[in-house]
Amino acid sequence: MKLGKVEFCHFLQIIALFLCLSGMNQAELSRSRSKPYFQSGRSRTKRSWVWNQFFVLEEYMGTDPLYVGKLHSDVDKGDGSIKYILSGEGASSIFIIDENTGDIHATKRLDREEQAYYTLRAQALDRLTNKPVEPESEFVIKIQDINDNEPKFLDGPYTPGVPEMSPVGTSVVQVTATDADDPTYGNSARVVYSILQGQPYFSVEPKTGIIKTALPNMDREAKDQYLLVIQAKDMVGQNGGLSGTTSVTVTLTDVNDNPPRFPRRSYQYNVPESLPVASVVARIKAADADVGPNAEMEYKIVDGDGLGVFKISVDKDTQEGIITIQKELDFEAKTSYTLRIEAANKHVDPRFQSLGPFSDMTTVKIIVEDVDEPPVFTSRLYSMVVSEAAKVGTIIGTVAAHDPDVLNSPVRYSIDRNTDLERYFNIDANSGVITTAKSLDRETNAVHNITVLAMESQNPAQIGRGYVAITILDINDNAPEFAMEYETTVCENAQPGPLSFQVIQKISAVDKDDPPSGHQFYFSLTAEAANNQNFTLQDNKDNTASVLTRRNGFRRQEQSVFYLPIYIVDSGSPSLSSTNTLTIRVCDCDADGIAQTCNAEAYILPAGLSTGALIAILACVLTLLVLVLLIVTMKRRKKEPLIFDEERDIRENIVRYDDEGGGEEDTEAFDMAALRNLNIIRDTKTRRDVTPEIQFLSRPTFKSIPDNVIFREFIWERLKEADVDPCAPPYDSLQTYAFEGNGSVAESLSSLDSISSNSDQNYDYLSDWGPRFKRLADMYGTGPDSLYS
Repeated sequence: MKLGKVEFCHFLQIIALFLCLSGMNQAELSRSRSKPYFQSGRSRTKRSWVWNQFFVLEEYMGTDPLYVGKLHSDVDKGDGSIKYILSGEGASSIFIIDENTGDIHATKRLDREEQAYYTLRAQALDRLTNKPVEPESEFVIKIQDINDNEPKFLDGPYTPGVPEMSPVGTSVVQVTATDADDPTYGNSARVVYSILQGQPYFSVEPKTGIIKTALPNMDREAKDQYLLVIQAKDMVGQNGGLSGTTSVTVTLTDVNDNPPRFPRRSYQYNVPESLPVASVVARIKAADADVGPNAEMEYKIVDGDGLGVFKISVDKDTQEGIITIQKELDFEAKTSYTLRIEAANKHVDPRFQSLGPFSDMTTVKIIVEDVDEPPVFTSRLYSMVVSEAAKVGTIIGTVAAHDPDVLNSPVRYSIDRNTDLERYFNIDANSGVITTAKSLDRETNAVHNITVLAMESQNPAQIGRGYVAITILDINDNAPEFAMEYETTVCENAQPGPLSFQVIQKISAVDKDDPPSGHQFYFSLTAEAANNQNFTLQDNKDNTASVLTRRNGFRRQEQSVFYLPIYIVDSGSPSLSSTNTLTIRVCDCDADGIAQTCNAEAYILPAGLSTGALIAILACVLTLLVLVLLIVTMKRRKKEPLIFDEERDIRENIVRYDDEGGGEEDTEAFDMAALRNLNIIRDTKTRRDVTPEIQFLSRPTFKSIPDNVIFREFIWERLKEADVDPCAPPYDSLQTYAFEGNGSVAESLSSLDSISSNSDQNYDYLSDWGPRFKRLADMYGTGPDSLYS
């Protein structure tokens, strides 16, 4: 008769309970000898109760407390005089004891996986005295295991990898399931493995849980992942055992089992001939189904007519072959190139050599397109030489350029003036002949670097550039001179040398010219200084000369400074010379011959006044001068205005008139008195900083005076006012005064009308007033130089 899963579990529990009760019966208290137990005040007694371990079945499902075992002492006569107590783990909360009989019961369901055993202490007490009649003893209650935990995969789910194309039996990963049940009791923790999903590709060993490949030649490019479900079952896989599952995702890793292949057998690309060097011409790629390092490529040009013109490299990110230019392209020289390119894997697996060669070939044709190019010079750099003595218009050299295109357009030349700012050179626009346009000076600029431009006649936008270095050849056009400004001194007590001469200065010369064989200078005194009795000159024949004294006893009181003219000649052809004057000062020297004082005025100063004292006095004087200047400046800033005006200065005010006059006859809007009468006396404004030559007390009446006198007096009055007016400009100016026309009450001020009439006015006196009135004299005078004569 077959039992169901539930009935079988109940059957196992009943058997376990029976075994537990049998063990407890054997664990009944039995007598044995033990160490004596002493208690003060009483005679010696002996402990006469022991017991073994108690066993309790876990997961008890009953409603009554589960009987565990019984405690009993030989002292207990059954009359109720002995009381049993229990202490330790779970006492009173899980385990209780009948204090009269010593029976122990479990009041709660126990789980061995939570706690496998409990340690308790038992003691028998006299009920009347509450004193122990037996020593306290310790015992253990072990929890009896049942199969109540399924196996678990603590490390799952798993994601292992295995190389593609692996042989059958290749280990993939080991899975491990753990069972919380007691491995030492029964088969509750004995686990076996099986595969529920993933066949026929993989298998698992039942005892070890090792997953292995079950099919050969699994191809990653066809399918790269497999999902497996692994089961672990306890009770050695028998019916009634508990089980757990986990998932295993197996990824096939790549191996180099696919050779590279070009999608096309040939490619064609068009590029302009003006493409710069290092530019990318094309990108090609060989397809490879592998990934990662197994798909890394190497490209190379193995054949073709463009081996030196193009090169190919690999883009490490995309594994493309990049074709670039190594040399400039020229449509006129070659219109197309053909390249044979090979692509190969960098890492080849010997196991898969049989799958074919891991390389491929393709053909790339590159067509060069013609573009309009600028003219090209026959040389990138022209070197020319010209003497600095060359005259203007001297031919220096010729440059040449041509149009590289098929049309071969004519070329015109010019100089980039940014490289020849001083315009030293010219170039013939048609022939390219370079000539001098100015006198040259090697000492100013020894080399001229200019840029020549060549432009196509038909397309001036196409400009080629050539570079010309013009070296200026030196001629002897600079006379030698002293190498430096010499400070030469001679001591008052100077003694002549052993040969009656003493060297006081060594001189040298420099020359701006640069002769090929170097400089050679010759020194001598001029003819007028050759026979002087004070100094002489010795040429050292090494481009230096020595100045020597010819006597002693130099005194500053007699002469403090000597001027020695020295004649220097160079070795050029023709040679040039110059006369340089050496200034020699007579100084007071110390015992070592070092000059101390060289001024003759020092004898005039007091003996006790030192140089430091003189500097201090000079500093005080300068300080006083600065203070005086500051005081004067401050006072000038506080000076009164230049013009005395009782009311206000009109230059600081804006006067606005809103009246709209009705013409000259409107006497209400304007004061016509000024126009009617020229005798109006104005207040004269005087300047504080100018003393007027003439003070006007009053003005004469012009009404009865002839017209020419009126104008003369009128202009003379304006002249004097301008001389004393602080606002007048500091230059000559032409002032025009005119009447408004006929019918004016104030009469006309214009002289134009009078010149056209038969008037007898005479303005010749204007020419006597000076240059300021020359223009008026020319306009109104009647002399032979008059403008209107």
